[in-house]
Order: sequence, then structure tokens, then C-alpha cells
Amino acid sequence: MPQTKKKPVHLQEAQAADNVVSVRNVSKSYGDVEALRNLTLDFPRGQLTSLLGPSGCGKTTLLKIIAGLIEADSGEVLVDGKTVTGPGPDRSFVFQDFALLPWATVLRNVAFGLELRGVARAEREDTARRFIKDVGLAGFENSYPHELSGGMRQRVGLARALSVDADVILMDEPFSAVDEQTRRKFQEDLLSLVKNESKTFIFVTHSIEEAVYVSDQIAILLPRPSRVSEIIRPGSFRQKSVENIRRDSEYLDIVDRIWASLRSYVE
Repeated sequence: MPQTKKKPVHLQEAQAADNVVSVRNVSKSYGDVEALRNLTLDFPRGQLTSLLGPSGCGKTTLLKIIAGLIEADSGEVLVDGKTVTGPGPDRSFVFQDFALLPWATVLRNVAFGLELRGVARAEREDTARRFIKDVGLAGFENSYPHELSGGMRQRVGLARALSVDADVILMDEPFSAVDEQTRRKFQEDLLSLVKNESKTFIFVTHSIEEAVYVSDQIAILLPRPSRVSEIIRPGSFRQKSVENIRRDSEYLDIVDRIWASLRSYVE
């Protein structure tokens, strides 16, 4: 008796039942350059979604619209059903260039968001110390940014984003400025954070391998004016140990398939 062919797990679209962030028909232009056109995308709660596409396709623009740092020309973004009208405590941003306070210690940098919210010093420093430890920087609380490596500074930025306890963590190519060994360690650490922190991560990257490695969901964006070309949800290999993911045949197949769909857009 012939069996019904099942749709591959990694091609299934995200279930809309519990999306913490919803982007609806968002368009954005810069003068005559149309960056986004009627883009619609959902981000499931407690998962990591990567935005992947050619350079200049609007990934960072979309991330900043979700963050409330820039306004869309049309459409809307909802976070937990509420329309985004600007930055808010429900979202936290990890910048590509670290964006640390050069005159402040690691402890002060990580606690800075809580300080702006008026959290008492003892409480905010206790929280900051916990996340400094979580990102592997225990012992560097009193160091200054200029005393740290690029990878360590990026860890400070991540700890600061986590410390404010936002529901949504927005990450704009956070690992692009570090060496390959550090990047791989960051990727492993990120998988642990997604598992343990129960937050929603939205992650911009140019790396196909990185996106497939860290993501529960990958949104492939077309060249500008950008729209969502495809949603990919990596399958069973995500349950393997982090050391074995890159050797899994499904991982390799998805990397190859994404490259095949994007290679025609590479100049």
C-alpha cells in the first residue's frame, strides 16, 4: 500500500498559534530606494529566527523597525498583540559594534539598562553579575571595554541585553567582528541561551551555515524591495549535541539548498 509522502520538517511553516512578534505588510523606503515592500513575517515565542538574505536586502532595516528605532512607511509591527510605536522594555538590542560605554566598567555597562529604568543599585548589580557569569565573563566585572578583546566586548553587549529581561532579543550580526573560533563558541553559547532563557531571539546574519546552526526558523529575504521568499524550519538534527550538528546530513542539505536559492542574487 503506497504511503503518503510527508512534508519535510524543515519546510514546514511556523505555526501562528503563539507568535510574540508579528510583522504585517511593512514597507520602508529611503528616498528613491525601496528597502522593504509589504513584508509579512511571524516570530514564534521562545525560538530563534534568523533573517538571511543578500547584502542590502533590508535585514537590519527590518530589525530596527521591530525595535522601534525607525518607523515603517506603512504596515505595522505587533509585540504580544500591541502595536510598536517606538523602543520599549519588551525588546532589547545587541548591536554589531558593541555600543558600550567606554568610561564604564563591565558591571556598569551590563547594569546600565536597569539603571535607566530606576532599578536600585544593589538589585541591578546582582542581576548584572548573574548575566556576566552566564556569558563567561566572571572576574571581569571591574574591567573597562578597552581592556577587553572584541569577543569579550560582544559578550558584554549580550549580557546587557539579557539583563533587562526583555521578551525579545534583537541581534544585528553580533558575531561578525570576531574570529572564527570565537564565533563558533558564541554560536554554541547562543543555543544554550535560547534553551535556558525562554526568550524570543531575532538574529540577523549573512552566514548560511550560522543561520542553519542556531535557528529554529530561518526567513529568507529577497533582494530589495525585500519580501519573504521562504520560511525554513530546521528539523531533527537540532536535537543533537552542538558538536554533532554540523556533521548531520540534514544540516548540510539545508545549507546547500539555501545557497542554491541565494547564489543568483550574489553580485
